[in-house]
Amino acid sequence: MDTKNAIAALGALAQEHRLAAFRLLAQTGEDGMAAGELARQIGIPHNTMSSHLATLSHAGLIKATRDGRSMIYHIVPEVMRSLLGFLTDDCCHGRPELCGLSPAVQTDCC
Repeated sequence: MDTKNAIAALGALAQEHRLAAFRLLAQTGEDGMAAGELARQIGIPHNTMSSHLATLSHAGLIKATRDGRSMIYHIVPEVMRSLLGFLTDDCCHGRPELCGLSPAVQTDCC
């Protein structure tokens, strides 16, 4: 991941409802979740949720698949891994274990 993409991803996550949506989607794994259900669980209007999902999608953090009339959203694990790697690559002079990070966290988190 380059700096420009990292800034876009971090910017997308730097908002309360978008971060909550991303975390919910991370919990669902491959199953994903419909936009309406995300809005209901977070407690915001559907149109507001759509705007937040568009921001996360534009940053590459999530993707949508159609299931009938619903859009099911999922995280993009490789982008999340890439962002985590970007943030921790230089941790403690290349020794992430000193910072409390195991190599598994950097590569196999999702």
